[in-house]
Amino acid sequence: MDALRRHTLLIIVLGGLVISLAMGLRHGFGLFLEPMSSELGWGREVFAFALALQNLVWGLTQPFSGALADRFGAARVVVAGGVLYALGLAMMGLSDSALGMSVSAGLLIGLGLSGTTFSVILGAVGRAVSPEKRSLAMGIVSAAGSFGQFAMLPGTLGLLEWLGWSAALLAMGALAALMVLLGGMLRDRPSPRQASDLSLRAALDEAAAHRGFWLLCLGFFVCGFQVVFIGVHLPGYLVDNGIALQVGSTVLALVGLFNIVGTYSAGWLGGHYSKPRLLTWLYLIRGVVITAFIAVPLSTTSAYLFGIAMGLLWLSTVPLTNGIVASVFGVRHLSMLGGIVFLFHQLGSFMGVWLGGYFYDLHGDYALVWKLAVLLSVMAAVLHAFIRETPVERAPAAGAGRLIRR
Repeated sequence: MDALRRHTLLIIVLGGLVISLAMGLRHGFGLFLEPMSSELGWGREVFAFALALQNLVWGLTQPFSGALADRFGAARVVVAGGVLYALGLAMMGLSDSALGMSVSAGLLIGLGLSGTTFSVILGAVGRAVSPEKRSLAMGIVSAAGSFGQFAMLPGTLGLLEWLGWSAALLAMGALAALMVLLGGMLRDRPSPRQASDLSLRAALDEAAAHRGFWLLCLGFFVCGFQVVFIGVHLPGYLVDNGIALQVGSTVLALVGLFNIVGTYSAGWLGGHYSKPRLLTWLYLIRGVVITAFIAVPLSTTSAYLFGIAMGLLWLSTVPLTNGIVASVFGVRHLSMLGGIVFLFHQLGSFMGVWLGGYFYDLHGDYALVWKLAVLLSVMAAVLHAFIRETPVERAPAAGAGRLIRR
């Protein structure tokens, strides 16, 4: 039992460190939008498209990364992801063309994130932790990612001001290489096969026949749209309105700081209350916060308050959403099924970050995208009201996967 507890603790600590690095480095990309676009003579759409592509690649490859982690364990997937992430940052620092940005910031970093973030890591945690503690453990690891966003953002800004954008990205690539070492220490074991386990095909068929699974996917689309639009475009939005770039950095750091509280609290609450109901309230409150931010006169104070409020709601969706997948379908194919749900998050991310740049270049402001974010909050709240987290019941035969809806 002591050995089992040590193994579980090691998974949580190492997984938290990997997510902290992966999400912390990514959280600072918005700081590079204005200096890179200005120096290289790009419109904001070039940078926005590269990050939109990053989120799309991340999402499209996440089910495959998850399936590999379910089959072989998370360690190999994290190591490969860390190598690609570091290489992508290094190439991004040397990019001077739209194509170079798309390959480095888009393709390579997207692949790297697929192997080092939530679906792979939370799948490992879900396999290592008992069901009654699973939601809390996922909240703790998600909170570690939030801490990375808070702790690393000031460092990213410092590197940017000290070294310039190119050398700063090279230094960030060296930090990303630490994930290779951490991944090699991650002793995640795939769940032992049971006679009653579903095959991969049967698990996919079961999820595809479950209405709540698709509602969860659509709701996570909204989360991706909102957080990536804000994370990438908020610093530029503030600069456009006469507020210093350092304020934008501080706001994103506040998001990361208060996200620690939000994700941990969501994980704890998910172990005591209905996770779909919690998500309904979370999206409704997000809509209220965004509405208030764009309705009141913009100031440094209102920006900081927005960062605090959004931080409490930022990644709180992650332990709740993955917890629902685990509760309904079990943990055997958790990384893969969680990866499919995350794909929709990244489709939303692609739309949020790209439409932000597209409509900015078209109209000179972000007004339309802010309004879309509010409307999508209402839609997500309604969708989650129809989700139930009752576990599926399966026929005794292996791979039968008969689904009973409740």
